[in-house]
Amino acid sequence: MSNTWDKYLDPRDSKIYSGAGLGTTYGLGKNPALIIVDVQYGFTGEGPEEIEEAIKKYPTSCGSASWEAIPQIKRVLDKAREKKLPVFFTIIEGNKGCDNDRIAIKGNIFNHPLLLEGEKGTKVVEELAPIEGEITISKKKPSAFFGTPIVSYLTAHGVDSVIITGCTTSGCVRATVIDAFSNNYKVIVPEECVFDRGITTHAINLFDMQQKYADVVSTDDVIEQMNKLEREDVKV
Repeated sequence: MSNTWDKYLDPRDSKIYSGAGLGTTYGLGKNPALIIVDVQYGFTGEGPEEIEEAIKKYPTSCGSASWEAIPQIKRVLDKAREKKLPVFFTIIEGNKGCDNDRIAIKGNIFNHPLLLEGEKGTKVVEELAPIEGEITISKKKPSAFFGTPIVSYLTAHGVDSVIITGCTTSGCVRATVIDAFSNNYKVIVPEECVFDRGITTHAINLFDMQQKYADVVSTDDVIEQMNKLEREDVKV
């Protein structure tokens, strides 16, 4: 089976990475959690449309790629709920009345009126809306871990691995993956459950994360692993 990144790789790169012994696979732990990163209207737009149109209303939108990923994320979310796994959502919001330079990315894009706290662009898309018991974390930087209490929540639930979905592959997903790995969690990224505004950046970042920080596998594979869980939830 081919991977998204195959057509972008120089043959020399493939040989170097495989020859170095990179790309180790860990699999899902016994007590995983699901993290859905920034699947909010500001990054998806309000429906499937090409990115050139979507960015006219939401400059951070990833266009149609968002709406291809959302049903795949929903599959994983439904399985997490069935298995009673901890579920966390993150959103990015600009501060009202402040200069939002360097929130999430360089520049002041989060001064956009639809991307300020409480506005439509900061809401998790309706298709994935959190239910009672699921936690939404507002963040100001790319990683779900930077300046947030997520580690304390994961510790309280005895989590040993995280399934990371959302956007953007090259930005907040990648930052969250690296910080999760740095905090000694096993990390799994369902390939169809992440998206980006750039085709090449999406593919190459998937490859790099697979080689160094995460298991990047199909959504079907992740759900199969989740089906095998015999997990005792840890409550606080």
